[in-house]
Amino acid sequence: MSDPKNIKRRGLMLVLSSPSGAGKTTISRQLLELEPDLSMSVSATTRPARPGEVDGEDYFFITKEKFHEMVQNDEFLEHATVFENSYGTPRAPVEAALGAGKDVLFDVDWQGAQELRDKAITDLVSIFILPPSKDELERRLHARAQDPAEVIAKRMAKASGEMSRYDEYKYIVVNVDVDRSVYEVQSILTAERLVKERRGGLHGFVRALCGEDE
Repeated sequence: MSDPKNIKRRGLMLVLSSPSGAGKTTISRQLLELEPDLSMSVSATTRPARPGEVDGEDYFFITKEKFHEMVQNDEFLEHATVFENSYGTPRAPVEAALGAGKDVLFDVDWQGAQELRDKAITDLVSIFILPPSKDELERRLHARAQDPAEVIAKRMAKASGEMSRYDEYKYIVVNVDVDRSVYEVQSILTAERLVKERRGGLHGFVRALCGEDE
């Protein structure tokens, strides 16, 4: 008899976006610890590796020539150039993971999410993380103690434009409490895994339930 735990499914692309300081990175880290079938997307970059970074784990470190070649061959799901360095999400490892029933987590901005939507809309599950208030967002940025005041001011000025793109996402999570937000994102992930179009093995399972030949 077929085991419902073994129903084959296609993995999904879980996209989290937010303004800086809204809690996206913290939520992502906790989610990765809780979900063994979820892995972080590894980007390719033309910048040099920093001390302690591992090729293939932190980034795929490639030359500018190789990056350009991959762009020309449509090998990226999304890509951008920031401060003279280029970054992109290679298509092949993501496709391999999805085909194996594994889910891939993306930490990208709204522009990256838009590119992913254009390339892989049926695989995409998009979530935007909002802060409970602008004052709380600013407080969190100061509490991180990572940036000088002028950088925080720039992040706050940029936040309004980023938050105005919320309507482009399927789900919205207001991050009042991190544990609650992780639970909500995990609930979304659980529900999206059950979408019948992603469960290729469902037809055979139902036929077996009905006593028909697979």
